[in-house]
Amino acid sequence: MLCAVLATAACGQGREVLNDEYNDERYRRDGRGGSLFGEAGLNLFGTSRNGQRDGPSGIGVNAFLWRATLDTVSFMPLASADPFGGVVLTDWYQPPAAGPERFKVSAFILGQQLRSDAVRVSVFRQVQRGNAWVDAPVAVQTGADLEDRILARARELRIQSTQASR
Repeated sequence: MLCAVLATAACGQGREVLNDEYNDERYRRDGRGGSLFGEAGLNLFGTSRNGQRDGPSGIGVNAFLWRATLDTVSFMPLASADPFGGVVLTDWYQPPAAGPERFKVSAFILGQQLRSDAVRVSVFRQVQRGNAWVDAPVAVQTGADLEDRILARARELRIQSTQASR
């Protein structure tokens, strides 16, 4: 018990941060401080109201891919969505016409640019045998088809965004 208390107390023995440092313009400009949401509020698409790039956006991945992923899997219940890590996990979904099978999707957004290699989707399938759910193979093309739908939706969102800013 004493070791745990000492180890926890030692965590605070680092560099002392002064309040002035957070107000320092260089500190904010270097991206090490300031508001996570920027000075003008939450900024999902990384541009200011006048169309200029504001620096780091409110989320850690491409906002168009993020929104497109959520839109594409919106028919499934979400288990987890992490906009900073770019992870969308759905819960099991059983389509009404599919019979005794269910599906789950894991989508990973891998970057901040709208590129075809910036999204990866894994699909999992289970079939019911008796009272138990058993893992079953998924068609190889299923994940790629979902990725294509996400990319198409992201392009639509990007076009809408540029037309709205004109």
